[in-house]
Amino acid sequence: MHDLSPYLSEQLTSIWNGIPYFMPEIYLSALFIIVLITDLLFGKNSEKLCRIIAFTGILLVAYKDIQQYSLASNEEVQMLFNDMLVFNRTSVTFKLLIDCVSFLLLLYMGWDDKLSAHPKRLSDLYTIVVGSILGLHLMCMSVNLLAIYLSIEMVSIASYLMAAYRSESKFSAEAGMKYVLFGAAASAILLYGISLLYGFTGTLNIALADFGTQLAMVNTTGIAFAIVLVLVGIGFKLSFVPVHFWVPDVYEGAPTPVTAYLSTVPKIAAFALLVNFLPSFIFYDKLAVFDFRLVLSVIGVVTMVAGNFAAVSQNNVKRMLAYSSIGHTGFALMAIVTFSPQGLASLIYYLAVYALANIAALVLATYFANATGAEKISDYKGLGLKYPVASVCFVIVLISLTGLPVSAGFIGKLFVFSAVYGVYETNHNVWLLILLITGAITTVVALFYYIKIPLNLFLKKKDSAIPVEKSLNKVLVFSIIASLVLILLGIFPDYLYNWI
Repeated sequence: MHDLSPYLSEQLTSIWNGIPYFMPEIYLSALFIIVLITDLLFGKNSEKLCRIIAFTGILLVAYKDIQQYSLASNEEVQMLFNDMLVFNRTSVTFKLLIDCVSFLLLLYMGWDDKLSAHPKRLSDLYTIVVGSILGLHLMCMSVNLLAIYLSIEMVSIASYLMAAYRSESKFSAEAGMKYVLFGAAASAILLYGISLLYGFTGTLNIALADFGTQLAMVNTTGIAFAIVLVLVGIGFKLSFVPVHFWVPDVYEGAPTPVTAYLSTVPKIAAFALLVNFLPSFIFYDKLAVFDFRLVLSVIGVVTMVAGNFAAVSQNNVKRMLAYSSIGHTGFALMAIVTFSPQGLASLIYYLAVYALANIAALVLATYFANATGAEKISDYKGLGLKYPVASVCFVIVLISLTGLPVSAGFIGKLFVFSAVYGVYETNHNVWLLILLITGAITTVVALFYYIKIPLNLFLKKKDSAIPVEKSLNKVLVFSIIASLVLILLGIFPDYLYNWI
């Protein structure tokens, strides 16, 4: 026991020193417990109270992120809890983005009629969301293979529960079951890859210099196999090809606010995780046996093509947005393969404007579903003149998702193209050129399926009478604000880009 005293003292000191950098996560843990206890104490009557507590808590967590952002410099890197987690400006930026998007999602969850009609109400859902945000924060900070696995599993379990939250609906239950089965397989593959890397190196910390040294001594085939397995596990959260097949069914079957969650914040956190994971391999010369730029470029090209072309034939709005989200993942991978600060900044900007536009699109889908029962694109015929404000907002949001001027989506794509082209001018890598060409072509393809909604709204007549509008003022206000923000960020992108 005495032999362990110095070791225990060192461990406790490391934990104590890391706490000041871990305050947002501590606040999230406390918030999770408070929302959970509130739900248990007040039962079905706790929904409004849990909602208020969750809103307030997320704002407080975001405030702590802003404090950390103002204190963290671009050069400062702090390793926390015996090198399990990393604290730097990049991780704080991703966490702040996640918290802002999560606040919008919490706001949105009470507006969906089908989800609000759940017999147990939404108190449990708010608890699950807060717990998942903690996992998302840990994903943004993880640089230890064990921390990577545990954080992904925290988010995955919460995602499974949310996807099947409407258990009384067979469609929702089926979506949740499919998600669990595919997620379990991806988790097993990820864990196998992690176990191989640990077996090769004897350490779980990918940030240590010894990790690369030990890995360089292993057979190149073994290294490549292990890395591919880990990328499959991370790719499941990013939903890039070929681990994208769960997306359409789960997105369509899950409640619409949950679809908004699955298509945004886990992807943001997964990209942050990829940003933390890659430097240990790409900047170590002896590990050149695995060409990350080649592999990720191929995945990006295939993902953009598969996602966008598959979306063209879809009639269900949520299913169309599901395939388009796959295409957006492939486009965001373009910024990753630059391995440059400009690429990272353009990635964060692109994810921010994509998240806002995608949530706004699904909010408007909820608006039309609540007001008229429209869930398919063909159901939108003639609704443009009946619901002009919502329809115009929908058009603006879709313009941003397509990437047309003058919108935030256009500027986001322009930043990504600029970052990729800047690196291409330096090394003339043919795959970067292929990415640029594919990104341009698929942007044109995206116009063909996004334009179907405005076409039905304004240029086609409905065969039967249009139902009377319900009062959905909150949704309209949100849609108007989101549309204005997307236009303003398209005209004045520096308001956001300078913060990255």
